[in-house]
Amino acid sequence: MLKILVDALGGDNSPEEIVIGALDALKEKKDFVLTLVGKKEVIEKELEKYSFDKGRVEILDAEDVITCEEEPALAVRRKPNSSICVALKELKENQDAGAFVSAGSTGAVLVGATLKLGRIKGVNRPALCPVLPTAIDGKQVLLLDSGANADCKPINLVQFAIMGSVYAQSLGVKNPRVALLSNGTEDEKGNALNHEVFPLLKSLKSVNFIGNCEARDILTGEYDVIVADGFSGNVALKSMEGAIGVVLKTLKKGVYGSLKGKIGGLFLKKTFGGLKTKLDYNNNGGALFLGVNKPVIKAHGSSKRIAIKNTVLQAVEYAGFNISDKISEKLDSEEIKIGE
Repeated sequence: MLKILVDALGGDNSPEEIVIGALDALKEKKDFVLTLVGKKEVIEKELEKYSFDKGRVEILDAEDVITCEEEPALAVRRKPNSSICVALKELKENQDAGAFVSAGSTGAVLVGATLKLGRIKGVNRPALCPVLPTAIDGKQVLLLDSGANADCKPINLVQFAIMGSVYAQSLGVKNPRVALLSNGTEDEKGNALNHEVFPLLKSLKSVNFIGNCEARDILTGEYDVIVADGFSGNVALKSMEGAIGVVLKTLKKGVYGSLKGKIGGLFLKKTFGGLKTKLDYNNNGGALFLGVNKPVIKAHGSSKRIAIKNTVLQAVEYAGFNISDKISEKLDSEEIKIGE
């Protein structure tokens, strides 16, 4: 049976929120086994608090933990018995292991996945790719890279476009609309990297490239995939998260700050609830590390129960996509050659 590996000791709220969130996912889907990775005694103590199907939960012992304060590459080399490294080793070697979920050190997860799983054939650099909500109900947008590669070359963004398009198709989007993040929608906008990448993206046969996109339009629903270097993508992502947080707090303060607000809030309760559900990252799962040989999904470091549950369910879905082979085929089909 399919196994989903979860880093039980990664993240700000481990092990409590990680374990209960993973168990919630287990109750919602019946077609996978949960493997919790970390210090066995700590996980066992946490599991004692809950009722669950013991036949579908395993513990993979890992003595060490990589913290966010450690230098990622050095920590991965020095701590082979950490929960991240042990999980990635199991993911690579066990055919039944379908995906790995962690809310731990982003750098360690990305470095470890690249070194231990290896890149998909033809991929120069993997990219971190979250699925974001949009203004159109039921429509999502992919943003890559959102933080794995601060400095990129043209070949990297071209491959991000191909990988993102394949990913969107796996999610059910026909002929995904792909755009390049820039400081204007006109073709000539952007920095030197954008100017080099733009004509290359237009020449791709397997990508429906529609031009530049401004950051303010990422969540409009006009696009299916947004391509960016990791620095720009991360700034855009964190800016959106911050703005959404401010909007939700301001709305809450406005509603509960006066009697009139409370009365009006009663009529808009359903609307506000829907808005919070749609925009809260806890409800949207984690970011797929796209470009390595098996699915690795990075959950937000501050993820709580619901976010972990949704990320584990996401991992179950992704394990069946077979994205690696599809990406490799698309890269092979493109005749364009770019200096690395």
